[in-house]
Amino acid sequence: MAAPKKGRNASAQSKPGRSLALILIAIVALTGGMFASGHTTPRLGIDLAGGTSITLRAVPEAGQESAINKTNMDTAVDIMNRRVNGLGVSEAEVQTQGSRNIIVNIPKGTNSEQAREQVGTTAKLYFRPVVATEVSGGAAASPSPSASGSASNEDKATDKDAASSSPSASGSASPSSSPTSQGRAVTDALKADATPSASASASASTGASPSASASASPSASAGGAEADSGLQAAYAALDCTDEAARAAAGDGAKPTDSTVACGQNAQGQWQKYILGPAEVDGTDVKKAQAVFNTQTGAGWTVQMDFTSSGSKKFASITGKLAQNQSPQNQFAIVLDGEVVSDPYVSQALTGGNAEISGNFTQESAQSLANMLSYGALPLTFKEDSVNTVTAALGGEQLQAGLIAGAIGLALVVIYLLVYYRGLSIIAIFSLLVSATLTYVIMALLGPAIGFALNLPAVCGAIVAIGITADSFIVYFERVRDEIREGRSLRPAVERAWPRARRTILVSDFVSFLAAAVLFIVTVGKVQGFAFTLGLTTLLDVVVVFFFTKPLLTLMARRTFFASGHKWSGLDPKSLGAKPPLRRTRRPAGPVETKEA
Repeated sequence: MAAPKKGRNASAQSKPGRSLALILIAIVALTGGMFASGHTTPRLGIDLAGGTSITLRAVPEAGQESAINKTNMDTAVDIMNRRVNGLGVSEAEVQTQGSRNIIVNIPKGTNSEQAREQVGTTAKLYFRPVVATEVSGGAAASPSPSASGSASNEDKATDKDAASSSPSASGSASPSSSPTSQGRAVTDALKADATPSASASASASTGASPSASASASPSASAGGAEADSGLQAAYAALDCTDEAARAAAGDGAKPTDSTVACGQNAQGQWQKYILGPAEVDGTDVKKAQAVFNTQTGAGWTVQMDFTSSGSKKFASITGKLAQNQSPQNQFAIVLDGEVVSDPYVSQALTGGNAEISGNFTQESAQSLANMLSYGALPLTFKEDSVNTVTAALGGEQLQAGLIAGAIGLALVVIYLLVYYRGLSIIAIFSLLVSATLTYVIMALLGPAIGFALNLPAVCGAIVAIGITADSFIVYFERVRDEIREGRSLRPAVERAWPRARRTILVSDFVSFLAAAVLFIVTVGKVQGFAFTLGLTTLLDVVVVFFFTKPLLTLMARRTFFASGHKWSGLDPKSLGAKPPLRRTRRPAGPVETKEA
């Protein structure tokens, strides 16, 4: 059994170049990805790069002044923080100011417009049956229930698990480039609790002919109930091309009432709606995610998974709508009072999930999915001011921190040169590899997860210099111990590795565990420190295993190191090595001569 083990060890010793080639390929690939992405520098936090500061003021709804309290303000801060800083490393800051204001600081390099939408949008989501719809200022729109939809409709809502089959729902109003930035509740008109009636004759309010099927009549309502004349009058007067009118549409309405709303279709035209009571709301959505749909060619879509109760509600409303004629076989997905999609259905969707598709970009799809996943704000907020924040103070602190880091690195290098001499070359190269990997990965994490480098994160990177150098020292000292025992360099390198490896792994595990706990239990900038410390600790393990050890194995074959040159740092005499222990043979007995 010993012979095969010796052969395997010999084979491992003879091919350290594989490990070196692997880590060099990884560095080249990551560096290439960094240049290909166009992000060649890490994103900086607001303390280092400046950014945008947004002040939001809580606005009470009618008769709900008491809703603006500490509990709801803290809840709003938590939701906003998760929207713009989901992984805790984008360095966006959200905090209260006084009893009614929330300050949001967004670092430079972040899409400030998208961030403003995410923090300011209340994200109250409702699924409402469509009673009537027409292009605002134009003729009534009557989408036919076909796979392609009407001339103005391109969105499609389907049962996500059956997206590749025949279309079960196809859409109308594509999402606007951005949901309305001022969150508000959608509703206040007429109570009704069933699906739209199958008929909707023309009325004078629509300006359409009596045969137009998509116009609203005085009797059109979500459940066949008598429509309120005030609601019809509001629909007739609604001009969705007017921003003020869009903002006021359905203001103060309740989810249980019918209402009017606006939405933008695929052609960029504003469309107005009479909508029935909300059948499903945002609390029934368990999870939402942005997905690029290649099966149906829909591009970027938002896929939603409903809760158990939400699945039943959604199956019920789509089953009822499927029996109606257009446009009353449509349901509108209403976000903060604006219709972002109004697909029609031809069968009940019972899979417990749905898909919103249309003219989404990756950013708009992810933004909508993010808001739906983290839930609606408990309060409505109005944007009071938007200011630019400079990085003068942070720049000075960064300069001081970099100087401190350079001094610390220089002291480490001097110590290595004086104490380890030739071995210090291996340590310095290992530090360079670790620094390269850290920089490239931080640059890539910026666009990937929104990571931003702030001052605490810089401190974490500086602390990592000591952690990385400590791993080299542990291994070098183990090798020296083996040489002191009288072994030559090549066996000493291999025998020292198992013990050094165990010590390095335990040390790095403790450091990573501390970083993980710090990341979980803290918030804000301290998370940046913890994240950087944990990242560099993992990279330390990679560098020691795939670069430092294989490089030392190769160097051990060089005469300069193998012969124990006095400048190699492995001179047996200067290390106080013991002479090799040799066994002496004892004579078996007196030697007999031939004569004897």
